[in-house]
Amino acid sequence: MLFNYHTHTKRCNHAIGEDREYVEQAIAHGVKTLGFSDHAPYLFPNGHCAPFRMKNEELHEYANSIRALAKEYKDDIRILCGFELEFYPDFHKQEMEFLSAVKPDYLILGQHFVGNELNGYYAHRHEYLGELLLTAYVTQALAGLATGDFLYLAHPDLIGYEYDPDVREREFRRLCEGAKRMGIPLELNLLGIREDRCYPTRKFFEIAASVGNDIIIGADSHSPGSVFDSNSEQIAMDMVNELGLKLITKSLL
Repeated sequence: MLFNYHTHTKRCNHAIGEDREYVEQAIAHGVKTLGFSDHAPYLFPNGHCAPFRMKNEELHEYANSIRALAKEYKDDIRILCGFELEFYPDFHKQEMEFLSAVKPDYLILGQHFVGNELNGYYAHRHEYLGELLLTAYVTQALAGLATGDFLYLAHPDLIGYEYDPDVREREFRRLCEGAKRMGIPLELNLLGIREDRCYPTRKFFEIAASVGNDIIIGADSHSPGSVFDSNSEQIAMDMVNELGLKLITKSLL
């Protein structure tokens, strides 16, 4: 893997290791571009701070740390400062203004909730809304991509596939076709492979192959050792080759 835009830090409270360790692991394994994209702090009007993202007051420290490393290691690797961000329609404008204070190099859309985390639904809670959740998830993800604020859609099949096959086909195809029209890549997520999660799913990427979506591999690293993992990358490449996916092989930035 020559480039990876999906890298977390310990600030999100579910990753480990120091920023420098991620960089040094990337260099050791020949990565040429390393993008940090920790879960963005979110500026909610009521001051809510979720335990799975960095605190608002860590925004500048995070950006300063990544950019200091970029300068220090500039002869060895290209380092970018980005964020993984949810699209919450009611709060997106003010969130973008908040993040603009550190001028991020890019954002990736990582949609884990339908509605928002204050009064919405976690994407895996299909027992509450059933197939309506999948439809709402796809609609919200497409609306997020339509803002033009995101480099790509992370783990597009995170919501799972335990739905009626016809509904699943319809909605996953709607997501793939919408991303294709907007020219936005979809991520084949290595964390899902490493931890045997419900994603990435062959069913989803069969649809992506038929639509002709651009596919990017994302390490979704939560520890320095997972910046490069040959086993999960090989499994991903096997899926790419078997399905004939259009893999992006050049850096997007």
